Amino acid sequence: MKCIGKLTITCLALTTASAILFSGCGKKEVVVAAYEAENYNKELYIGKLFAEDLCIANGNISMDGAPDPAGTHAIGLFDLEGKKTDFAYNVQERLYPASTTKIMTALLAIENADLEDKVTISANADARTFAADESTCGIKEGDEMTLEDLLNGLLLHSGNDNAVAIAEHVSGSIEEFAKLMNERAESLMATGTHFTNPSGLHDENHYTTAYDLYLIFNECIKHPEFVGIIQSSSYTANIKGADGTLRQETWEPSHFYAQGEAVPPENASIIGGKTGTTKLAGNCLILLEEDQNGKPFISIVMGADTKDLLYQDMTALIEGIPN
Repeated sequence: MKCIGKLTITCLALTTASAILFSGCGKKEVVVAAYEAENYNKELYIGKLFAEDLCIANGNISMDGAPDPAGTHAIGLFDLEGKKTDFAYNVQERLYPASTTKIMTALLAIENADLEDKVTISANADARTFAADESTCGIKEGDEMTLEDLLNGLLLHSGNDNAVAIAEHVSGSIEEFAKLMNERAESLMATGTHFTNPSGLHDENHYTTAYDLYLIFNECIKHPEFVGIIQSSSYTANIKGADGTLRQETWEPSHFYAQGEAVPPENASIIGGKTGTTKLAGNCLILLEEDQNGKPFISIVMGADTKDLLYQDMTALIEGIPN
């Protein structure tokens, strides 16, 4: 975005000064007018506002057919084509994001590295070192794979091991990557967000809002690579082990619509998204979908008490999309 209001004012001031300076000077006045017409009458100097292309939600917004928010922390439905928020409940409330964090990890990988990069897995990213209740993709120290492989495991299977491997590849360490995450969040105006790790592992200082997740996800889907991954039904990675042997790992989407565990909305096509679950975050899901007319929407449910409630609310939210 080129939000440069001060530059606009400066340019106008210079234009006015030039007009006064050359007023009544014949040819010089014509030259100045021609220069202004070519150089100042451009979109660069209009100073477009950052929020012009975004859905805005400063408070709760009602919608016919919307889900009852009881049992959830926050819900949001964002009309990307209409640039408006159709439904909002507590979307500015600070919450724990769990593995929905990984959309930011993916965004930074796509923006700062090449998907064809070869990555050698460190001891920190070895799946065997993670807690039993953490989601991992089974990568091991010394494994060699592409960044594309890691991203697919990150977004589809939600591997915490993949998140660490990506962070180390992009920034050298989790700490440096977290700094990059926070800088990028700030640039997206996600002011209610602070990250401490690339996976969403619980930390009191690791938080976001439903609205900030919308801002981050909205940036992610500008990248065809990201959309291509989240809409995949599965992905098979070819991994070279430390001993030179080759093996394959296949990962599938973690959300229930893709797994056939939840009945999808009747009025829309689910393209894909990201799940997240911890005890303190509850059950979270952010999705990209298209209505029957091909219009894109982002829908978010955070902090649902149960998986059943999460998908019940998400389906009701999408089916409430205004005609």
